[in-house]
Amino acid sequence: MLKGFQQHITKHFPFLKDKKLLIAISGGIDSVVLTHLLHLLKFDVSLAHCNFQLRQKESDLDAKFVDELAKKLAVKSHSISFNTDEYASKNKLSIQMAARELRYNWFAKILEEKNLDYVLTAHQKEDVLETFLINFTRGTGLEGLIGIPAINGNIIRPLLNFTRDEIHAFAIENNIEWREDKSNASTKYFRNKIRHQVIPVLKELNPSLMRSFDKTLENLQGSQQIVTDSITDFKKQATKLNTENQQFKISEIKKKSNPKAYLFELLKEYNFTEWNDVVDLLDAQSGKQVLSKTHRLLKNREHIIVSSRQSAVGSLEAFEIHESDTFFKNDSLNLNLQYSTYNIQNPSPKTLNPKPQVALIDNSLLNFPLIVRKWKKGDYFYPIGMQGKKKLSKFFKDEKISLLEKEKTWLLCTSINEVVWIVGKRLDNRFKITENTTKTLKITIE
Repeated sequence: MLKGFQQHITKHFPFLKDKKLLIAISGGIDSVVLTHLLHLLKFDVSLAHCNFQLRQKESDLDAKFVDELAKKLAVKSHSISFNTDEYASKNKLSIQMAARELRYNWFAKILEEKNLDYVLTAHQKEDVLETFLINFTRGTGLEGLIGIPAINGNIIRPLLNFTRDEIHAFAIENNIEWREDKSNASTKYFRNKIRHQVIPVLKELNPSLMRSFDKTLENLQGSQQIVTDSITDFKKQATKLNTENQQFKISEIKKKSNPKAYLFELLKEYNFTEWNDVVDLLDAQSGKQVLSKTHRLLKNREHIIVSSRQSAVGSLEAFEIHESDTFFKNDSLNLNLQYSTYNIQNPSPKTLNPKPQVALIDNSLLNFPLIVRKWKKGDYFYPIGMQGKKKLSKFFKDEKISLLEKEKTWLLCTSINEVVWIVGKRLDNRFKITENTTKTLKITIE
C-alpha cells in the first residue's frame, strides 16, 4: 500500500510536497495508518486530536494514545476537549454535526496560529459509499451523490482511493496499533446502520460492489461536470450585471424546459428548501419573497433578487445631526455637511437639485437636531418640482425602486419628523433654497 499511496500522492496531490501538514487523528485505524504513511514518506506533519467527551474514559484513552504516538514518531501534537453535548444543545445541532463544526473550526484556528498549510483527514472509499447511501436515502441531487471531495479548500483527503480492507491489511502487516471506537459498532447512529446493516447486504448481492461503485461515481462526476459547465454558461445569460445583489432575469429562466432544476442549481448555495415556492416566484406579483435560514429571494418586476437575511432587516435606529456637525457617518451612510451664505436671485431647478448625491437646503427652515432614520409606513413628503404631498410608498412605486433598495434608503428629517430629503433620491420642496435664502446647508453623500 505504501508504494500505491506514494504514487497516488505524486499524481493527485503534488502540491503537498514541502508543505506543513496537520493530520486530523482520532486514534482509529484510518487516521493512524494515514499518519504512518505520511511519516514513512517523510512529510512534515503534526497531529490534531479532538476529545469530544462523548465516551467518558474511552475518550481520554484515545487522547493519551495519540499523544504517545506523536512522541514515538517525534512529531508535534495538538489536542483539545469539547463539551459536545452542550454545544449541540445550544446550537440546535445533532451530535455529529456539532462535532464536525467544532473540529473544523479548531483545525482552521491551528492552521492560522501555527502557520500550517493543509488539514489532512483519513476518509477512505467506504466512507464515500456510506455518504452516497445516506444522501440517497434522505433525498439529494447530483452533487449529493458524487461523493466526498478529495480537495476542499485547504482540507485534503488522500485516502479516498483506498478501501477499509487495504488499510487494515497495511496496519496488520506493519504491526501498527490503533484504538477501536466501540461506538462504531453501535447502530444508534444512521451512518452506522448503513455501515453494518446495508453495505454488507449489498456486498453479498454484488461481491464487486466497490468496483461497481467506482464506475458509478466516475459517471456521476462526469455528469456533474456537464451540469456545472451548463449552469456557468446559463448564469452569464440570466444574471443582471452591475448590481449589488445577485439578480436573475425571469425571462431567461422561463425559457428553460425545467425552470425548477435551473433555479435549484442557481440558488442551492443559499440554503433554500421550499423549491415549489421558489418556482412560484416566477409568476408572482412584484414584492413577493421566499426566505431561507440565511437568505431572501425577492420578485422584483422582471428579476428575482438574492440578498442576505441580515440585509433584509430594516434598522430601527435613529441618528442625530446637530447644527455644529460637519459630517455624519454610520455603517452604511457617510455625509459631508457644509454651511455657507447665499444670495443668488431666482435659483434655477438645476441649482435647487443639482444631483441625487447632493442636497441644497435652506438652513433657516430646519429644526435641529436633524434625524437620520429609515422610512416607515405612513411617511410622506412634498417632492421638489411637484405640487402637493406624496406618500413615500407611492414615490418608491412610481420610481420603480425595489424592496431591497427601499430598505437601504435613509431619510433626513427635522427634529419634528418632517422629511427633508430622501437621501440620494429627492429633496422635499418645503426646504429648498429660494431668493429669500440667506444661509444654505449643502449635504453631500461621500
